[in-house]
Amino acid sequence: MDLTTNYMGLKLNSPLVPSASPLTRDVAEIKRAEDAGASAVVLPSVFEEQLRLESAELDIALEQGAESFAEATSYFPSVGEFRLGPEDYLDHIQKAKAAVGIPVIASLNGTSVGGWTDYARQIEAAGADGLELNIYYIPTDPELTSPQVEQTYLDILKAVKGTVKIPVAVKLSPFFSSLANMARRLDAAGADALVLFNRFYQPDIDLDNLEVEHSILLSTPQARRLPLRWIAILHGRIQASLAATSGIHTAADALKVIMAGADVAMLCSVLLRKGVAQIAVIEREMRRWLEEHEYDSLEQARGSLSQKSVANPAAFERAQYMRVLSTYELA
Repeated sequence: MDLTTNYMGLKLNSPLVPSASPLTRDVAEIKRAEDAGASAVVLPSVFEEQLRLESAELDIALEQGAESFAEATSYFPSVGEFRLGPEDYLDHIQKAKAAVGIPVIASLNGTSVGGWTDYARQIEAAGADGLELNIYYIPTDPELTSPQVEQTYLDILKAVKGTVKIPVAVKLSPFFSSLANMARRLDAAGADALVLFNRFYQPDIDLDNLEVEHSILLSTPQARRLPLRWIAILHGRIQASLAATSGIHTAADALKVIMAGADVAMLCSVLLRKGVAQIAVIEREMRRWLEEHEYDSLEQARGSLSQKSVANPAAFERAQYMRVLSTYELA
């Protein structure tokens, strides 16, 4: 069974790619992921704030902010709390490249255009095969307009694309008023791939201590439905590769997003729960299903149930919403 796929110009042995997580912070874990069948890995992000923290002025400003506002105490980690500093990160890329034969994709996390984007050139020089822009942007300023927010994404992409020759992916949130239009504009601006979707970590309230608290909630398979819908809608309408992330826990999850049109299925929560050996389990079950249903290759299945391919394209739109509600029966 041929599981090869092409992701932002990189030929991969399968669509199973561990996404950015604590697992890919460790070179030995990356090697174990390769041995289990990972076709590429995305390293944890370097944050815009880390790069700016090299400036003493910002370091002082952050310390003052933490002292001045109680709610800001844990907003930014101190310089020493980042697991991989900028120089360490470049070293991590080099060590990962030396340890494995699969593509190593670096990740930059930021929200604005500035000198930090020049770091992409150092990432390329360190040997990364690609770069994922994780634009973790929550526009809370009521004066910001939708076009301004969208332009920020485009400006960051253009700044990085003007700096490097390696392929660049953009990891998006689902919260655009016209996601299809934004995808098309990013595609036109040179994005080699779109990663759907970024999971924003949401705050909660601690009722005992009357404080805002933050914790990581791992995804469930239900989270897969949102990227599945939009990948199905975008497949065949843009040139950029499509990656599904969030909610990919089983072979069935991976097959569904591939049939919707994804080039790769990115794995995170399932690997944090069960370990990277689960990659081999998912691949084995994918092969079994494809063989039992008489597919010759993964490419034969890819996009076969996208919006452009299904008999009822409205299944991905409002009409299906009305049908589901009208047919639901109370217990």
